[in-house]
Amino acid sequence: MKLIFGILLFLFSIVLLRDDIKALIISGLAVYFILAEGTEFDFETNRYRKVKSILGLNFGTWKPLPEIDYVSVFATNETTTLRSRSAETNVKSEIIKINLFYNGNHRIEVCRVTDKSKAFEIAREFSYFLKVDILDATEQESRWL
Repeated sequence: MKLIFGILLFLFSIVLLRDDIKALIISGLAVYFILAEGTEFDFETNRYRKVKSILGLNFGTWKPLPEIDYVSVFATNETTTLRSRSAETNVKSEIIKINLFYNGNHRIEVCRVTDKSKAFEIAREFSYFLKVDILDATEQESRWL
């Protein structure tokens, strides 16, 4: 939905560009909605990159993938602040992060999801390819899988 809104906003800004310079602001807002961020892995060449993607065009520099110690799956809260002229509120939502840990406490964030079973499915795939264990930190007491 965010992508569709961004594309429509961008097309609208192109129409306005002929008449008004404010269209540049609208097109910048459209790019914000179209932009997607994440991490891309290439296990054949053993490298990864943080990517920013706009309509399928990926931008990011490849780095060698360090030797991974383990895959971590943990639950946390993400807070989003919503503001208007006269009011402000914080909305908390529970998310589950999947990280790859290396060299003790260094990490590479794989992704964020809201479904616990999907998180463990992703973690199992990374565990299989990297031949490492999974740390389940979604409960009060962490445990190795």
